[in-house]
Amino acid sequence: MRVSSKGRYALRMMIDIAENHTKTWISIKDISKRQGISVKYLEQIVTNLCKSGMLKSSRGPQGGYMLAKAPDQYTAGQILRVMEGSLAPVVCLEDEENQCDRKSICPTIDFWKGLDKVIGDYVDSVTLQDLCDSSAADDGWGFSI
Repeated sequence: MRVSSKGRYALRMMIDIAENHTKTWISIKDISKRQGISVKYLEQIVTNLCKSGMLKSSRGPQGGYMLAKAPDQYTAGQILRVMEGSLAPVVCLEDEENQCDRKSICPTIDFWKGLDKVIGDYVDSVTLQDLCDSSAADDGWGFSI
């Protein structure tokens, strides 16, 4: 599994919005300045986050974006899946049911299933609030976004 820059930047954007939320809309220009990500690239990311219902948007001079729910209601896994699709480590595990012709005789399928479970369990155990708290406390979670 490799997370693209869109996935990484989506997490950063969601953290930024959560940390800077003051009951007002957060402009994409402000996020761009704080995160060092171009407005044009953030616009591509925000489209998916809005379509998924994770963000609300408002147009106009006072417009911008805000979270649709509280930060503890989002997991890193949910955000990454919006941007990346499946997080499966191999293509045969991307669908609901494994479509591989060799699944019944594959000597590695249990390994891939185990890795998929570890990845899913981890990304789904970390909330947006956890990421915000980690960012604020710099408590040494041992990861960077």
